[in-house]
Amino acid sequence: MRIEIALHGADERVAVTRDDGSTARFRVPRKGPVSHDIVHYCVESVLGMGHGFWGMVAAGAEPDEIQELAKAGGHASAKRAEVPDDALVEILQVERLVECFEAESWSAGEDDAGLMAMAEAGWASSHVPPLVLAPSQIAAIRSRLRDLGAKWQALPAGRALTLEWS
Repeated sequence: MRIEIALHGADERVAVTRDDGSTARFRVPRKGPVSHDIVHYCVESVLGMGHGFWGMVAAGAEPDEIQELAKAGGHASAKRAEVPDDALVEILQVERLVECFEAESWSAGEDDAGLMAMAEAGWASSHVPPLVLAPSQIAAIRSRLRDLGAKWQALPAGRALTLEWS
């Protein structure tokens, strides 16, 4: 699947072409130094998570449907979260971890123990089991984030960063 993420003013525009030729397009507000969807890509691709956001999109789910599934379980806000359906567990695990890597990118800090403490609190509040991450996996996610983050920040407005999902 090809993922193209472009910056247009205060928005990011995402265009997806799945392996079967079907497409999806969506917009999200820009936040942080690296696109939220790029952080998802880094986490999910390094960890091989096929049922996170990008895995679900690759399988044919529409991005808006994925958001609605999470909202229906109260997961737009951890305070309202209920025990999720099994189909949502991996996407919630990923989302909480993505939030931690985003926070880390905003602070420019790198602390494995702090990152995992944040993630564990997020997983607990979302009622999902914690992921077990090796230090090498955390380092690989950070490395990919640094690489793609630098490419993202160097893009001229309106140009897209192209990622391949397999």
